[in-house]
Amino acid sequence: MEQTKQLVEAIIKGIQEKKGQDIIIANLEGIDGAVCNYFVICQGNSPMQVEAITESIGDIVLSDMHDKPMHVIGLGVSQWVAMDYGDVIVHIFVPELRAFYDIENLWQDAKLTKIPNLD
Repeated sequence: MEQTKQLVEAIIKGIQEKKGQDIIIANLEGIDGAVCNYFVICQGNSPMQVEAITESIGDIVLSDMHDKPMHVIGLGVSQWVAMDYGDVIVHIFVPELRAFYDIENLWQDAKLTKIPNLD
């Protein structure tokens, strides 16, 4: 469990390094049907920023945790990128798609933690 929390911290560090915004951690532990233990959700202001955030997360998690995602989908279009680290799935959106899919509220039983934006 401690390793999963360190993974979440490394992911947040990667997001913040590229000025990702509105980070939310959804704790899905103990929820029936959950595909992982945590979602980390954030947004970039453009597809280019979404791609930069994705790359930053990958670099920092590799450096800090010596781990790579099992799957990354959505690169190329970079409107919504998902990175699967097993216990943690990262969702990086452009604002319009984040609002449309509203992933935070799909899992209403999850405990949500908002991470303050860096200036």
